[in-house]
Amino acid sequence: MSKEYKIAVVNGDGIGNEIVPAGVSVLNAAAKKYGFSIQKENFSWGAGHYLKHGEFMPDNGLETIKKFDAIYFGAVGLPEVDDTLPAKDYTFRVRTELQQYVNYRPVKLFSGVQSPLRDKTEKDIDFVILRENNEGEFVQNGKILYPDTPNGVAVDTSMVTRLGVERIAHYAFKLAQKRSKKVTNVTKSNTLIYTLGFWDQIIAEVAEQYPDVSYDKMYVDNAAASFVLKPEVFDVIVTTNMIGDILSDLGGAIMGSLGLGGSGNINPEGEFPSMFEPIHGSAPDIAGQNIANPIGQIWSAAIMLEHLGEKEAAQNIVDGIEHATAQGNLTKDLKGNASTSEVAERIVNYINS
Repeated sequence: MSKEYKIAVVNGDGIGNEIVPAGVSVLNAAAKKYGFSIQKENFSWGAGHYLKHGEFMPDNGLETIKKFDAIYFGAVGLPEVDDTLPAKDYTFRVRTELQQYVNYRPVKLFSGVQSPLRDKTEKDIDFVILRENNEGEFVQNGKILYPDTPNGVAVDTSMVTRLGVERIAHYAFKLAQKRSKKVTNVTKSNTLIYTLGFWDQIIAEVAEQYPDVSYDKMYVDNAAASFVLKPEVFDVIVTTNMIGDILSDLGGAIMGSLGLGGSGNINPEGEFPSMFEPIHGSAPDIAGQNIANPIGQIWSAAIMLEHLGEKEAAQNIVDGIEHATAQGNLTKDLKGNASTSEVAERIVNYINS
């Protein structure tokens, strides 16, 4: 009897309505080839839902998606909706309440794609950013007092806990053991001496439990420069919520486009479903034109299948992406003229062949 996975599909807004169906077509092809089935249920949540119903998802939304094996998500946000709401009312809410404390964001130069870094090749750009996803700078623990007066003040408090740092650190070192056995802690503890000093201390303690993995610490300003000048020094990066958010966009840029970046919001213990999404936004300015790059969304499907244990199918999808880009099937953001659906179709054809 074949395995069956229940997947909650959330297109979201903007180009999500094009790239998610493209990704689903690739998922269906992989499932058919590798003998498992995917039972999908679509949810129309996001900023569009908010405009109609005053909420990004129903009150029972989280309870509903807890019953699924994974969530396959596009992007959220529209110009008509306050841009502080999508994160607060959808993305952060899902990541926090479903304890998706690992944000897994691989950075890889695909065949046939020219990096803006003219001297770097595929062997130079191949690393993973692990962003702590539930704590740090994005906990939204703050307040504004007297905003309309001369003595107005605003405070955001970053939160770092031993449990939170230990669990992301263990995930990083275990992942490095399967890769090139190197972990870099990207931090800014020379100025944020309390929160990130504590972060560094705990990661160094965890590092001692993995003597087979080399460990180093790098300040974020140096890391940002190194992404551009010497990306080959990285294998597994572990960093905080905000630093990881910023660096992973830089990672997408050195790959050639943010449209290439996939990611997973992972609950490693499997107590709750994990959510898989591209690293970019909803790009409503190009929505409906069939020109959005679907590769980040399709790569997210591969990351999802790997998380679910379908490693061969996941690798076949990544190989299909490599085949498509190597053959010059590039969308407008990569200076090509392939459409969203054409790129997806090429990857489906590769899987079927």
